[in-house]
Amino acid sequence: MDRRSYAEEPVGCDVDVQIAPAYAGSLSEVRLRQIAETVLHAESRLGQVAVVVTDDEGIRELNRDFLGNDEPTDVLAFSAQEEAEGFVAAPEVDDYLGDVIVSYPRAVAQAKEAGHPAEREIALLIVHGLLHLLGYDHGDEEERAAMWARQEAILAMNNAQ
Repeated sequence: MDRRSYAEEPVGCDVDVQIAPAYAGSLSEVRLRQIAETVLHAESRLGQVAVVVTDDEGIRELNRDFLGNDEPTDVLAFSAQEEAEGFVAAPEVDDYLGDVIVSYPRAVAQAKEAGHPAEREIALLIVHGLLHLLGYDHGDEEERAAMWARQEAILAMNNAQ
């Protein structure tokens, strides 16, 4: 288990946290950054990521425009490392891993349904999204079991449960 101080940023990790103004008073930018850094550290990955907390409409637009699903969802992960047709990344972004977008209203609703605090649900969604950026998936039962186990282990490291 990682016992380093969270005041100490992992070398080579750069986490940009953006919180929609409507939720800025409900969330700690520092805490969200800590969650993302824990994932990168636990997976021994260096690089840059963005964590964005938005509303249902914002995530619905992204889901529609980039994935063709015209509905809100809880979390989206957009990898900067995967090759996309017609897209060429600039050489200076080699260490940019991608973006994780979380819907605050959806996270709050899911937390209420699951019977745990919204902060835990948001942490879960950030961990889940970052694991997708790092190559995890849940397309079949074996992948799902591995990803869910890794999520829980990282949440435990981060005391986010």
